Amino acid sequence: MTKLGPLGAASADLNSDDTGFAGTLAAELEEFGYSTLWMAGGQGNNLPQIRNAVRATSRVPVASGILSVDRVPAAEVTAAYTELSASHPGRFLVGLGGAHGPRPLATLNHYLDAVQPAVPASHRVLAALGPRMLELARDRAAGAYPYLVTTDYVASAREILGPDRQLAVLVNVVPEADPATARAAVRNGSLRFLASVPGYAGNLRRMGFTDADLADLSDRLVDAVTVWGDLDRAVRRIGEYRAAGADQVVVQLAGLPRDWWEALPVAVR
Repeated sequence: MTKLGPLGAASADLNSDDTGFAGTLAAELEEFGYSTLWMAGGQGNNLPQIRNAVRATSRVPVASGILSVDRVPAAEVTAAYTELSASHPGRFLVGLGGAHGPRPLATLNHYLDAVQPAVPASHRVLAALGPRMLELARDRAAGAYPYLVTTDYVASAREILGPDRQLAVLVNVVPEADPATARAAVRNGSLRFLASVPGYAGNLRRMGFTDADLADLSDRLVDAVTVWGDLDRAVRRIGEYRAAGADQVVVQLAGLPRDWWEALPVAVR
């Protein structure tokens, strides 16, 4: 897989059932200069929307971020990748994760066995958080796609992945310069729910946050795993993630002013 590039864009609107609207958005983000478009997967199967985004654009890679192996059959992923690799070679980056059973590593390994060799390791990324998942991403994929992590985590993940694997880090960006207002916005968002999800909670504890940090969504936690501030501060924080070892920082576009959509790819090089 070629290098991901410095800045990716994630937008739920790319999954819209209005294919014209979603395709126009994908083309617009490509024109702005985002290096990768990340299609949120969650609990659904958005392979049709991924096909739409690939066909609506001309060069930008489109990544699934992520397809849940518990919900999306391997045969459907293989068919979509085979179809798109024939018509738009190199444009579909298959992001996989969501193994929530008692043996997640075994589940993911079995799924990877099922999609290869049709989907080569060079075009797979894993939504890895813990060290064993990062090792799996190193050994059986092109890299990892973590979320809600600190810059120190990025540095440690880079050590596990090594220099030849890609590391794309998803971050929430709050366009608010006042610290109290920004932190309140984060606490009123998805972080409160995610901090209680076992996988994310466990990883936050591994990064040194306490149960009190998780329960209260402390300033220390909010500041470490989110990006907030004016445009200049946001760009600096994105730069900190890249300096720590991220090949690409993926920004959630929801809640960002439209002028930021165009400004960020220019500022992040």
